[in-house]
Amino acid sequence: QVQLVESGGGLVQAGGSLRLSCAASGRTFSSAAMGWFRQAPGKEREFVTTILRSGGSTLYADSVKGRFTISRDNAKNMVYLQMNSLKPEDTAVYYCAAGRFGSTQRWYDYWGQGTQVTVSS
Repeated sequence: QVQLVESGGGLVQAGGSLRLSCAASGRTFSSAAMGWFRQAPGKEREFVTTILRSGGSTLYADSVKGRFTISRDNAKNMVYLQMNSLKPEDTAVYYCAAGRFGSTQRWYDYWGQGTQVTVSS
């Protein structure tokens, strides 16, 4: 079992930056791939990025490539999402998830409660 708690969301102006954190508890954290997904108002939840359990491989949605960076610290049971050059269309609730490496939501077994990111124009 893995429990996930996101933090770091907030209100930021377009062009600004935010860093989201995801604190994980549970023995299986270091063996799980970790992903970030987001859900904008009125839209379905979508894949943002994921990182392999070793941290050796990452995958990004085209919409965030070059602006967002995922990282993890297995010693601290933490996953981070550095978001730069934020745009209003990045406004969403961001979720941390643990599971199998990839962009498919059903591959992730554990989810956090989400943290709100709002980007003003």
